[in-house]
Amino acid sequence: MIDLTRINDTKFTLNSDLIESIEEVPDTVITLTTGKKIFVKESRQNVVNLVKLYKKEILCQNI
Repeated sequence: MIDLTRINDTKFTLNSDLIESIEEVPDTVITLTTGKKIFVKESRQNVVNLVKLYKKEILCQNI
C-alpha cells in the first residue's frame, strides 16, 4: 500500500498491486487494472519509487 495525494489535496492509500500504468500528461495519471484512472500530485517517478520501497519492505519482512 502506498500513500498518495489526489489533485484536490485529498490523501489516500492505494494498493500498488492494482497499478497497471502510470503516465504524466502533464498531471500524473495512474490507471488501475480495473480501468479506473486516478489523478495524483506525485510525479510518475515518485510513484514508482514509492512502489519499489513498499515492495522492498514487504520482501525484507519475510527474510
